[in-house]
Amino acid sequence: MRGKRLRRPAELVAAGLVPAERAAEIAAVAERFAVAITPEMAALIEPDDPADPIARQFVPSAAELEAAPEELADPIADRRLSPVKGIVHRYPDRVLLKPGHACPVYCRFCFRREQVGPGGEALDAAELETALDYIRARPELWEVIVTGGDPFVLSPRRIGELVRALDAIPHLGVIRFHTRVPVVEPGRVTAALTRALAAEKAVYVAIHANHPRELGEATRAACRRLARAGVPLLGQSVLLKGVNDDAETLTALFRAMVTARIKPYYLHHPDLARGTAGFRPGLAKGRALMAALRGRVSGLCQPSYVLDLPGGHGKVPVGPCYAEPGESAEDWLVSDPWGGRHRYPPRGRTG
Repeated sequence: MRGKRLRRPAELVAAGLVPAERAAEIAAVAERFAVAITPEMAALIEPDDPADPIARQFVPSAAELEAAPEELADPIADRRLSPVKGIVHRYPDRVLLKPGHACPVYCRFCFRREQVGPGGEALDAAELETALDYIRARPELWEVIVTGGDPFVLSPRRIGELVRALDAIPHLGVIRFHTRVPVVEPGRVTAALTRALAAEKAVYVAIHANHPRELGEATRAACRRLARAGVPLLGQSVLLKGVNDDAETLTALFRAMVTARIKPYYLHHPDLARGTAGFRPGLAKGRALMAALRGRVSGLCQPSYVLDLPGGHGKVPVGPCYAEPGESAEDWLVSDPWGGRHRYPPRGRTG
């Protein structure tokens, strides 16, 4: 049975996650942004560690009420790119479908932090049908990404109904779910849920994790249940200052993902959501970390380091480049993973 999520300042104090003197601070944040921590995540927090990477992701801080000038309420323009409620259409061949805005936990760095939460708008039956009609009417659409909020907080019955509706749209090729559930509330990944994901089309599940401690045995078991049901698993992480912005932690995280049958897919640079400046490292640091990973971990452990351009202009890779033009159009200088530089094609014998 799933335990009670911690939402109120008094609950966080009683659980020993914050000192009583911070209750007023947390109450002020909770008036602005949603707060919830599952018992599974609360159990991972080491309260005596002021730099605990799990607490940093989920326990509110007064810094969230301080917005930097460059920060935005809707940093990647979801609202502007929403032609009907529940749909975001940013790219020609795919759309986001957001059936609800509830999550089992609320990450303090979330780029949709001003949209998600108990007061967020879930689609009613008529609105969901309108969103599906939008997809049905556009044969150029190849992929639907079901997100939110976290779609795995829906009941298996509702997930199954949604999968069947999407599976029946002839021009779709891929149905993808984005979720934190296998990490933060793995007990939700039941046989009923895996059955609900069954389809003739390809169904992928992208799992969000940011620190190797999040991938414990219960999460690995949830991933095994999904994988054994034939669902390919992708990994999404956010590069977060004070959580995973060092090569050792990223190495452990991506190895833990691969061991759990999750292929690291994206490492996101944090978006410019209001009140999240304390989580954002510089792009230069992110590029250096990706270069450090190239020489130390398997290709299976290498995600794309990406930036979602503010204003809704799309996601682009911003990782290091290893090749630069040489003396002619056919000539290149290529760096190896350890910093050596090599001419390509080589001149003369190379051994």
